[in-house]
Amino acid sequence: MSTALSTATTSPAAPTLATAAPRPALSGRQKAAIVVHLLLSGGTRLSLEQLPDHLQAGLIQQMATLDSIDPNTLREVVGEFVGSMETSSLKLPGALEGTLDLLEGTISTDTAARVRSQAGLARFADPWERISGMDTQMLLEVLNRESIEVGAVLLSKLKVSKAAELLGLTPGERARRITYAISLTGDISPAVVDRIGQSIAEQMDVQPERAFSQGPVERVGAILNFSPAVTREDVLDGLEQTDSSFATQVRRAIFTFANIPARIDPRDVPKIVRDVDADQLNRALAGATGGDALATEFILSNMSQRMAGQLREDMEALGEVAEKDAEAAMTAVVIVIRELEASGDIYIVAEEEE
Repeated sequence: MSTALSTATTSPAAPTLATAAPRPALSGRQKAAIVVHLLLSGGTRLSLEQLPDHLQAGLIQQMATLDSIDPNTLREVVGEFVGSMETSSLKLPGALEGTLDLLEGTISTDTAARVRSQAGLARFADPWERISGMDTQMLLEVLNRESIEVGAVLLSKLKVSKAAELLGLTPGERARRITYAISLTGDISPAVVDRIGQSIAEQMDVQPERAFSQGPVERVGAILNFSPAVTREDVLDGLEQTDSSFATQVRRAIFTFANIPARIDPRDVPKIVRDVDADQLNRALAGATGGDALATEFILSNMSQRMAGQLREDMEALGEVAEKDAEAAMTAVVIVIRELEASGDIYIVAEEEE
């Protein structure tokens, strides 16, 4: 840079009052700090994270020590910077990944994810961590859409409880084929598992926005779960004739009072009984008939003898319970079970295919 940044006299004579102290020549790092500060002040977005750490730290220190810069000095620094650019060439990314990295923050994340997915580019450091956090319905769609081999890898990478739930929602023949394929994954390389995970994660990342937080199976199941038993069975019978596969999935999504013996761990019974209103529990146990009566015996046999004896006395004192009241009470018990499952306090076993 020209020594005109400041005018200094070299005469050995004593300085006069009009003579200004010479300003030290700016170093390259100081000039860089001035240019960066100027660009950032003007709203320019700079990506400096790719610089080595020591250069980033040095830039911060230089910017922190900058004093006011007079207009002449600023013009000279900017002029030198522009002049250096006139003799430089521009190196473009030359690859899709580099271009996407360069445009990060400028284009939408959905567009970037879609382009990456179409090009088969990896994006996630650990795709399986992202996949394991997806809801069951999304994972079920992937499991049904992908090949048997990919399904085997997917289930192998998930927590046992979630894998069991997905397997329980998968049609029997496909579930058996996926289970067998898991036995053949022993020699699969980590690189292949990672590529499968990247592909699944990319697909999930570009899922269109959904109007409903739950899939159709969960929504229909939730509605029928709290519908009167007669209505529920009538609707399910109709679904069987229209779409037997969908009907099967809905049946597995439904959890009723009668399902308690088959799908509740006996050790969880005390937790459930503790959270259910005492009057509702008495009415549910006393009013249960037919298949529901098996749930009553299951509950009573998996608590302390003292408490079971007390409940039996209360049930006998209650006498006959109207069907409508019994059904409402059993629904209240189911609601408590669903709440305990949602909070992670208990786990509802996936229904086995008949």
